This record gives sequence, C-alpha cells and structure tokens, in this order.
Amino acid sequence: MVSSLGLDVATFWNNIKNGQSGAKLITRFDAGKFKTQFAAQLPEDFQAATYLDKSEIKRNDLYTQYALIAAKQAIEDSGFDISNMSPYDVGVIFGSAQGGMDTFEHQIREYVATNHEPHFNPFFIPKTLVNMAAGLISIKYGFMGVNFTTVTACASANTAMMDALNYIRWGKAKIIITGGADAPITEGSIGGYNALKALSTRNHDPQAAARPFDVERDGFVMGEGAGVLVLEEYEHAIQRGATIYAEVAGAAMTGDAYHITATHPEGKGAIKAMELALEDAGLNHDDVDYLNAHATSTPVGDISEAKAIYGAFGDSPNLSVSATKSMTGHLLGAAGAIEAIVSIKAVTDGVVPATINTTVLDSQLPAGLKIVTGASQEKNVNVSMSNTFGFGGHNAVVIFKKV
Repeated sequence: MVSSLGLDVATFWNNIKNGQSGAKLITRFDAGKFKTQFAAQLPEDFQAATYLDKSEIKRNDLYTQYALIAAKQAIEDSGFDISNMSPYDVGVIFGSAQGGMDTFEHQIREYVATNHEPHFNPFFIPKTLVNMAAGLISIKYGFMGVNFTTVTACASANTAMMDALNYIRWGKAKIIITGGADAPITEGSIGGYNALKALSTRNHDPQAAARPFDVERDGFVMGEGAGVLVLEEYEHAIQRGATIYAEVAGAAMTGDAYHITATHPEGKGAIKAMELALEDAGLNHDDVDYLNAHATSTPVGDISEAKAIYGAFGDSPNLSVSATKSMTGHLLGAAGAIEAIVSIKAVTDGVVPATINTTVLDSQLPAGLKIVTGASQEKNVNVSMSNTFGFGGHNAVVIFKKV
C-alpha cells in the first residue's frame, strides 16, 4: 500500500497503532483560496521514480502510479510465480472512484490557457480512464485472466474484493489482484467537495480535523493512495506454501435507493449489507470482534452508520468499532482497500486501532455501541468486518477471519 501514513504496510500499520494523523496543509497546489486547505497527502519523501521507470511515470496518472506501486509490493509479498501457472488463472479486479482526475484537470487547464488550441497529450485519454490501473497491472505482469474495474464511488475497493472473492469461488480464477486507488487531492476535487459541504474546514488544526462520531465533526479529510491484496484459492495457496494472512470469509452489497450523496438516515441498506455479508460468511453477529467503520466524519453519515451497526449487531458483547479515516483521511475508491488491510492486521496482530480526535461522542449515537477512542487496544480478533458506503447509495461489506 501507499498512503499518507506510509509507503508500505509495516510503516502504515505502525502509525495506525500509534494513532498518527496523515493530514497536513496541501502543498500540491495553492489551496489558499479554498475553504479547505489541507488533506492527507502522501509523505513528502514520496518519489514515483523510486518504484517506477520514466515511461511508467510519463504515461500514467498519479492514481495508476499508486496502484502499480502497491501492486508491486503485494505481488512480491505473495511470492507466487506466474511462470508456473496459466496466465489465464490470474486476474485483476480493481476499484477507483475518480480515475485520472489530476491528468484531466491539468490537460483542460492547458487547453484553456492556450486559447483552446487542440494540442492534447497523446496519453490524455489512457491516463484518465478509470479502468487503466487494472489494465496496467495485468499488462506489466502478464495476468491474462478476468480483468475489470469496479466504480461504486467510495465503495469501489470493497466491491472489487467481493467480485474477486466470487470469481475465485466460481472457479474462474486461482489468484486475483484486487484493491483500489485514487489520487483526488486536486483543485477540482477539493473545490467540488467543498461545494457539497462534505469536507472539514478546520484549517487551523488539520491533524485533528477528522473526528468520526465526535459532536464537533464538520466533514471528512481528503486522502490519497492505494491498497492492493492478493486473493487466492485456499488449496492453491496451501500447495505452493504461501503465507496466508486471513481468509476472506464473505461479502455483500446493497443499494440504499434513497439519495445521490446522503446515506439512508436509518441505515436500512447498510444493515442489510452487513446481515447479508454475515450470512455469506456463515457467521452470526456475535462472531465479529472488530468492525472498521466507513465513518468519514460527516454530520449525517456517521449517525446513520452507527444506527445501522447497532441495527445489525445490537448489544453484541464482542464488537469493537473504530474509524481509521480519523488518521488516513478518506481515500475515496481506495478507502476500502487500505481499511481491508487494517482489518486483516487487526486479525493477525490482535490489535484494534483507535478512532483518534474523538473526545465527546455525539449524543445521537446508540448507547450500546462500543467505539474505541483514545489509544489502540490489544484484543484477540478472530473476525473483522469492513464497511464502505458510496455516493449513489452503494453499500459494500467485506468480512475477514483468522485462518
């Protein structure tokens, strides 16, 4: 993975456990004229040239670069050798919400600045396409199996993982590279989300801006990056001696059929998505030890999700809930991917991350909901659930469990 909290999983996870925030003032462009002037950017020492050759950088938007870098880490960690397999047994199913937004904005700005002279970069279209991260991963490594992109806004990565799970279940692939990437720290994205009144404007204190479930929350913090997982059929992984971190136990999707940006106020679709995911995994609500909430820190969204979690789990004695967007910001189509990694690390390491910045819980929250605040907690986590909800009413839930 690559994110504001680290350019690899180990660094990222250490910062998550220690409750670090990746938010800071935007340096990629002059944000002084915007209502929101900060975001969770990749670390200052990030250099794409460390990971990619010049042609890959020239021909690809930032979001695709992030995807390629994270994919390289995941594929190397997995240790599988494509030369020992049919290339048609390895696929790529990848998520993104916005695709090449950075490239699109730069090209159109240049077009306007040159008095509408049509001198477009020959890579303009390929760099902006939302499916290009999936395509480039397959091209780079020779993966010739199922290959497509899921676009369900902020649920995109979870949708991709659910599809990857099912394609493997159906016997259509042995291995699928999945996850999500987005690079939305652009003038258009910040300005657009400001217009929606979705972003925090706590410019005086960026690191405390993302505060899910807190009474003073005022919107989310934009993030960027990519997360990639290698999903593999169990017997195939065992036969080659793979390191298995967790089992993808189940997943489900529903639609709110309610509003273009707002979640259902009572969380009806979200409740059903969690219930269906549990059914798919053959689990009941008392089996889940940790839930990574979508909780973006928006006034309406956090309450509807909290109601949904309580609606699905009630007073479950085992369930701990936290929102790691308080540290990473909201990576849009990549959010589910890095939160899946958090959920898996909770299982492997026995640690439940905290929701940072949350000091006074909103009184509208269900009283029985156990939200972890302050510091991370040690806990035996056998099963974790990760929620993502996207504009348009897309609800996607994935469950991981200890092998």
